[in-house]
Amino acid sequence: MKLQDKVAIVTGAASGIGKEIAATFVREGAKVAIFDLDQAKADAAAKEMDPTGKRALGFVADVTNEQEVNDGVDKVAQVFGGIDILVSNAGIQTVFPIEDFPFDKWKQLLSIHLDGAFLTTKAAIKYMYKQGRGGSIIYMGSVHSKEASVLKAPYVTAKHGLIGLAKTVAKEGAKHKVRANVICPGFVRTPLVEKQIPEQAKELGMSEDDVIKKVMLKETVDGEFTTVQDVAETALFFASFESNALTGQSLVVSHGWFMQ
Repeated sequence: MKLQDKVAIVTGAASGIGKEIAATFVREGAKVAIFDLDQAKADAAAKEMDPTGKRALGFVADVTNEQEVNDGVDKVAQVFGGIDILVSNAGIQTVFPIEDFPFDKWKQLLSIHLDGAFLTTKAAIKYMYKQGRGGSIIYMGSVHSKEASVLKAPYVTAKHGLIGLAKTVAKEGAKHKVRANVICPGFVRTPLVEKQIPEQAKELGMSEDDVIKKVMLKETVDGEFTTVQDVAETALFFASFESNALTGQSLVVSHGWFMQ
């Protein structure tokens, strides 16, 4: 098992990409904290991954609330005996043309993606430093960390920002063997993306099928969605790579939508 007895925190892990990453980590021997806004959903996801309650537990925290984040991370360290991996995955999506974008929606999206990444990093990295065994911090970016799309000004801004945060954390954490990297998936058919399809169809004046074929998957090499399994395997790769040789990097997983 690649993550035997490592302790991982995965935010937004009660569904979608986060849930698949958490489940993959559990299968690879890690002890995983499932962070979500809803305690019942977090507990249900944890029980599904590990009915014994020894390797997966649910925790409730709003990643934009510093006190809740600190309390949750401290509790994980107490229960599992430390923190080795952080996957900052919690996120939302809101689409509007920039001239119509409500400022409160802009601030909400940036807060969840960027403040959430910063606060969870700040809380978890202290344990990684003290433990002396290094650690891996993984940010959930997007192809939109590299490219822009219409209607997504704050999302594109936030996802670009995560690359800058990862590079800084990689340089500061190097002497403690703490690595930071970004996964940049293409479109993954999660509830977040399902919600976007009718919204974009309305804003762009096209059918939902055309949004999928002509907008979301147009630039891929095969017209296929990236899967949650694709992203989880990439997270496992970053989490289990124990050398500073791989840090401060962003890896695109997008069926060729963006090629570096």
